[in-house]
Amino acid sequence: MARVFSAIQATGGLHLGNYLGAIKAWVDGQDEADCFYAIADLHALTIPKERGEVGAHTLELAKVLLACGLDVNRCTFFVQSHVREHSELAWLMQCVTSMGELNRMTQFKDKTQNRKFISAGLFTYPALQSADILLYDTDKVPVGEDQRQHIELARDTAERFNSRYGETFVLPVASIPRAAARVMDLQDPTSKMSKSAASEAGTIFLSDDPKAILKKFKRAVTDSESEVRFDFAEKPGVSNLLSILGAATGSDPASIASGYSQYGPLKVDAAEAVIEALAPIQARIAELDNDPSGVRAALKTGADKARKVAGVVVERAKTNIGLLVD
Repeated sequence: MARVFSAIQATGGLHLGNYLGAIKAWVDGQDEADCFYAIADLHALTIPKERGEVGAHTLELAKVLLACGLDVNRCTFFVQSHVREHSELAWLMQCVTSMGELNRMTQFKDKTQNRKFISAGLFTYPALQSADILLYDTDKVPVGEDQRQHIELARDTAERFNSRYGETFVLPVASIPRAAARVMDLQDPTSKMSKSAASEAGTIFLSDDPKAILKKFKRAVTDSESEVRFDFAEKPGVSNLLSILGAATGSDPASIASGYSQYGPLKVDAAEAVIEALAPIQARIAELDNDPSGVRAALKTGADKARKVAGVVVERAKTNIGLLVD
């Protein structure tokens, strides 16, 4: 089976876009590949946080991901900082990554807008991301188009390392998840759904109750026309509803459109599909709220599994460089 690696940052408030756009694919992929899934708590530190904030978000995120269907017997699920080899390999990758390459990373430019304090970690985190991927002899990394540049950097630096020190790393390829949904803000369908949006009215959180979900969908922005068709360029609001309904029901958005002649029924059906999809997740979250030790145990199991692979790769890299290995 192909080895797959993917990670999600330890930030609070997971929403429908996170679930339909990435997490659902994680769950579905557990039996299709040898999957390594990480909560990237070290990456979360690149932006200043309050004491204890990242740890709290990490535990909450782990609980939600387990509730969504991650199974420690079918994948390797762990917290990034629980596997110290991530930090160790990150330094080695920084030493084969140029300042010019880091300067060209578009996300660094986006994340530094209007910030008074810019950490060195925010600048060098692509090297840590390269280490995350290379640490597991990864074949495929499921990413959106906005992350493809990071996979290219991982490949470039891995090739440079291999050229200097001998064959060490598997060269990963970016894989666009086939079922990834394009989930946009319900109030601003030209922008991705986000927990940091100016208003929560356009964001469906996994913790929202059915009444709140229905209310948000009923108020979703569409347009002044009446035709229902899947066309993000001309009809972003309607297309967003179709995309969400399609992802929640496993149907093709363009095909769904032919079944509607009004926006109202589409909004209600999209809401009901989302409510139905989230119901078992919310029930499982409630169960795990009463079993925090079980969540921690699952993460320890994952970290132990991850270190068995990561340790071998780090020792291979250090040996090939010619460091004095103890």
